[in-house]
Amino acid sequence: MKKVDWYILRNFLTTFFFSLILLTLISTVIDMSEKTDDFAKTSLSATDIFFQYYAGFIPHIVAMLFPLFVFISVIFFTSKMANRSEFIAILSSGVSLSRILRPYWIGGTFLGLMLWYGNAYIIPKANTIRTTFEQKYTRSAEASSSGSGMYMRLDSFTYAGLRYYDTASKSGGNFFMETISGNQVVYNLRANNIAWDTAKKSWKLNGVLERKIDGLNENAKFTMETFKKFSFEPYDLKRDQFLQARMISPELKRRIDKEKLRGAETVKELEMERAHRMATPFSVVLLTLIGAIIACRRIRGGSGAHLAIGIIICAVFILTDRFSTIFSTKGDLNPYIAAWIPNMIFAFLTVYLYRSAPK
Repeated sequence: MKKVDWYILRNFLTTFFFSLILLTLISTVIDMSEKTDDFAKTSLSATDIFFQYYAGFIPHIVAMLFPLFVFISVIFFTSKMANRSEFIAILSSGVSLSRILRPYWIGGTFLGLMLWYGNAYIIPKANTIRTTFEQKYTRSAEASSSGSGMYMRLDSFTYAGLRYYDTASKSGGNFFMETISGNQVVYNLRANNIAWDTAKKSWKLNGVLERKIDGLNENAKFTMETFKKFSFEPYDLKRDQFLQARMISPELKRRIDKEKLRGAETVKELEMERAHRMATPFSVVLLTLIGAIIACRRIRGGSGAHLAIGIIICAVFILTDRFSTIFSTKGDLNPYIAAWIPNMIFAFLTVYLYRSAPK
């Protein structure tokens, strides 16, 4: 690392953290103005609102706009250096463009790793604070029952389902479970009601009919009440739209494995969340290099022209990411491929810009 590297890296990080604080304050003020009525209805003090909501909202908005903050920061300070002819002087001294990009590589990698760690362990905890407050005070109460039915796979040979389930009472109705051997059902259980018993940590079943089938022979048994332990608990049956955002990465991985075993419909959403957590930090490095290559050239219009180009590139990146996400969650596109499509496209753009840039 030479003096010029430290100079560029210092400008990079200083501009980034300044823009991060500034834009976060603007986002917070806008959000505060939109939720003023909701805050007034809570009767909470300003301190309570900050720790119960904004302590989670601020990390959430920072993580969501992190790549944009990095990109704008790189374009802004690099464009200022280009307008002062600093890059012309550096290139004229015999330093190559690839050598100039070294501090950008270091800064982008550092910020990308910071975002990766935040997405994996810090942001989920912040989302828990934010979404809990929103569900309690600023959002209409979600329906506590699921009437469309729930189906799952308990293991490789056993399937179960519920006609409806109430998350508040932790109980449901019309429960069934079947065990299959080959192409035949060898065990069938049906219950009128099922409820979680907190003391026994097991499920209480009422009106239970069990059938054991062996070829043409069948053994049926009716029980008014029985307790059974299954591989699912009330937490697993709760339908929460913020579930994946609240889990740290190791928990998310375990949840994906469990949902895959059950054949749940939410697997793609969980995999998409995990894939984005891995792909977004890499996009920080790509946007850093793209911003540096674009802004290091002195052009008419100065910083304004560079920022306009940067905004267009950001818009295209966001649109590409949204389209690939929709094709994955609503279609058959693999979530991990969908999350990396924007990075692959912009990796080619980075190479093209680098090759066409004056060396």
